[in-house]
Amino acid sequence: MRIGLITPDPGHPLLATATELLGAEHEIAVLDPADPGAAAAATDRADVYLLKARTPRALELARELERRGARVVNSAEATERCQDRTEMAELARRAGLPFATTRTFGSLGQLALHSTGPGLPGMPWPVVVKSRRSRKDDLVARVDDAARLRKLAGGWGQEPVVVQGFAPNSGWDHKLWAIGNRVFTALRRSELADEESAAERIPDEPRPEWAELTLRVGEVFGLDVYGVDIIDTGEGAPLIVDVNAFPGIRGQAGAPEALAALALRRARGNG
Repeated sequence: MRIGLITPDPGHPLLATATELLGAEHEIAVLDPADPGAAAAATDRADVYLLKARTPRALELARELERRGARVVNSAEATERCQDRTEMAELARRAGLPFATTRTFGSLGQLALHSTGPGLPGMPWPVVVKSRRSRKDDLVARVDDAARLRKLAGGWGQEPVVVQGFAPNSGWDHKLWAIGNRVFTALRRSELADEESAAERIPDEPRPEWAELTLRVGEVFGLDVYGVDIIDTGEGAPLIVDVNAFPGIRGQAGAPEALAALALRRARGNG
């Protein structure tokens, strides 16, 4: 089998280990989406492509490969669904998923103009403000009052944003990742928490009902490799606050093996 990687970083631990597992018996081809010649280099089509990058060039390359009949994991369409947080929330809530209530504003500056003492219309403080477009180094911030909102607008005034109500929680994000039908999980200190240990991750025992919820997200969004960020709002009640296409999934035992197996299944045209 010929496995294609659409990424500028084939040395990423998840990809590198998965391709090492595949490399003994299968051919690996790397397409850097930043390379203008990447589409031409893909004329010798792979049996499946793994779309790790999410830049506009990467998505256009994936769409071109799909137009030629190639299998891409995740598809360009499914990947794009996870980049627009407005579309993400609407799709999730239409499907009955427990997704955070999300409102959209054309710009953070516009949002600041609508802020009042007790909060935004129909949404009291605190709130969580995020860039509408999910990307590296996007805006994700807890806002406790109008003064904080205006301060944020000073640097992000033109940024299209979404606003979610802040749900009281333990201060830990439950990170659930799926590769095919395998679910992996860990706890990470929320970037919205006051403590400085925001990057810390610790193992988390998978809850069967949350694992089922994660796989349901994959069905709704048409994803094969993805992450779901969940907070526990009390007594195990999950609230989904984000969905990510093909995240890093670092340090999860069995994840590279699951990715290698998924690539081969898709290469053979199997579900």
